[in-house]
Amino acid sequence: MNRNPKYEALLDYLKQLDRVVLAFSGGVDSTFLLRAAKEALGDRLKAVTILSPYIPKWEIEEAKELVRELGVDYEIIEAPLIDEIKYNPDNRCYLCKTAVFSMIKELAGKGGYRYVIDGTNFDDIHDYRPGLKALAELGVKSPLLDCKLTKAEIRSLSRELGLPTWDKPPYACLLTRIPYGSELRTEDFEKIERAEKYLMDLGFRAIRVRCHGDLARIEVGRSDRSRLFDEELMDRISEKLKEFGFRYVSLDLAGYKTGSLNAAIGVTG
Repeated sequence: MNRNPKYEALLDYLKQLDRVVLAFSGGVDSTFLLRAAKEALGDRLKAVTILSPYIPKWEIEEAKELVRELGVDYEIIEAPLIDEIKYNPDNRCYLCKTAVFSMIKELAGKGGYRYVIDGTNFDDIHDYRPGLKALAELGVKSPLLDCKLTKAEIRSLSRELGLPTWDKPPYACLLTRIPYGSELRTEDFEKIERAEKYLMDLGFRAIRVRCHGDLARIEVGRSDRSRLFDEELMDRISEKLKEFGFRYVSLDLAGYKTGSLNAAIGVTG
């Protein structure tokens, strides 16, 4: 790849950290950061993925494969659903990040690593991200944010580096599929995961299945909405999602929107 000034600045930043543990989800940002950190730090890098009821199993498998391909030391930490977020409070992201990154920091300390880093990018500060407060309180560093790398730049550089995630659609943990104030249940996470994976296998890339009790509200990318106006396909999807445990299956006519459930707490951006 052509040496990009921001990429060079990122490598220099990472080299100064010396020994780091990277919180790795397998998404666009954390994969790009993992690749850069491997180049900058070599064996002074460890990747950690969180295994939790609200993280899809297919995403864990993808993360494991990416780490294997990049040849990075790797560990999976099991994180249970903590009592503080059992009823999905509006500060659940802050509470969850605090719990999870505290576990990662403890692992890093035992292993002699100096810092924990994550894949927060420069665009994230303009979005509703209550978890950023937890990262700041715990001293977690965000190299992509500090080096002012935007999502578009990360995708472009990922493509130049040959990373398979360069055009991966945005994804988020399954907590974001359930309305605030609702009890979080493992069986709901399971049916959401199965429903979304089924729709992905049908070729829908940007997809969310919001869970409102026994009702599934499907959001697909605006360019994909017309595909769903096919009676045979709608029947197949409805039947399959009911097999997964939903009683009613609906389509959000507005299409996919990041954080659409945040409107209930007065956040629209």
